Amino acid sequence: MTKLTLHHVARAPRKPSGELSPVIVLLHGVGSNEEDLLGLAPALDPRFYVISVRAPNVLGAGSFGWYHVEFTPTGFIMDEAEAAVSRDLVVTFVHELKDAYPIDDRQIYLMGFSQGCIMSLGAALTHPQLFAGIAGMSGRLLDSMMTDMAPSTELQGLPLIVTHGTRDGVITIDYGREIRDKLAKLPVALTYHEYPMAHNVSEESMKDVSAWLTARLDTTSDWRSPGA
Repeated sequence: MTKLTLHHVARAPRKPSGELSPVIVLLHGVGSNEEDLLGLAPALDPRFYVISVRAPNVLGAGSFGWYHVEFTPTGFIMDEAEAAVSRDLVVTFVHELKDAYPIDDRQIYLMGFSQGCIMSLGAALTHPQLFAGIAGMSGRLLDSMMTDMAPSTELQGLPLIVTHGTRDGVITIDYGREIRDKLAKLPVALTYHEYPMAHNVSEESMKDVSAWLTARLDTTSDWRSPGA
């Protein structure tokens, strides 16, 4: 494993498509670790270089988070400044990947679940030109994402897919719909799906996310302007 800003595990493409491969960076949820989302790797397009990242904050043995959060009956208690630090670490890590692995720096994707979704959306909205696409599953938007957001001209056409479960008891469907409604006001290219699932990744939702990612890989045009 190459030592970068964030601890991670890497899996080379099962079917390399060339000298440089598209890469998908996986960001896990709170209380988990870099091994968690690797279980989804077989469902992803075999052309992807898969990088699964460990969040920086230690919560316990084998348990990590992008920020500390307390779940209460009235909502979440958290430190948005800590979340912003982690978001910036993700951006730094993505920059480091370009020199550490044989990847195509115009084909960098983020895929996150729960807190990892929050980090993925935050990184994408503040540094959109870094990414070819974003898959966010069962997360929410933080206020800091909107205040730190890149100019609309840089967001024009940014491809995102967001999925959420209607039975989610951790981050309820209202948060998923808030993502949908707020992103609908931005010039991004949003795909949004709901599923009859709890706070998890169902087979159906993963199938749709994977198909969306493959379609992005097969797209010959880059949503960003040349040289961005």
